[in-house]
Amino acid sequence: GYAVLHCNTRGNHGYGEAFSVATRGKWGDLDYEDNMASLRTALERFDFLDPERLAVAGGSYGGYSATWIISRHPEFNAAVVDRCLFNRYSFNGTSDLGFLLDMVEFDKQPPWENVEPYIERSPMSYIGAVRTPTLVVHSELDHRCPVEQGEQLYLALQRLGVPTELVRFPNESHELSRSGRPWHRIFRLDRYLDWFARWL
Repeated sequence: GYAVLHCNTRGNHGYGEAFSVATRGKWGDLDYEDNMASLRTALERFDFLDPERLAVAGGSYGGYSATWIISRHPEFNAAVVDRCLFNRYSFNGTSDLGFLLDMVEFDKQPPWENVEPYIERSPMSYIGAVRTPTLVVHSELDHRCPVEQGEQLYLALQRLGVPTELVRFPNESHELSRSGRPWHRIFRLDRYLDWFARWL
């Protein structure tokens, strides 16, 4: 009963180096524009899609993107944010990739030398605009996007009064969706479907 749309936004692979590095230091700009243009085009072309029943979901960078989208588009009816990056300032010191990634992203400037881009590129900075019921999914042993990122998002949504739940998986890593315990993988997908059924 769902139509699933996936856009190969700028910042991904497949169209050369310039396409892949287009979002460097500017996460949430061109990739966000591509996602929203893709959605608008699909809604225009396919009359079986219902613009009154929209959801967004993503994991890892997709979790970052999903949070970025709902902070700008309250018309989304539901969101699932999975193993997200929410606060780039704290991510720098807690992720196994944070320090290296931010050296590439922010011209080798650590956050204590130039805090502004870290805050500007954090969905945390825009969370006050979110009204979309959001399911937060995270694994306790995720070293790529540490669980504190999902916990920060969940707590912010609670404080804002936005309907939210946190599903936290023990003994799972960033790879839960691909190589996690089978019963956890099934439970995770069931939570997605439950959330969408509730809010769509």
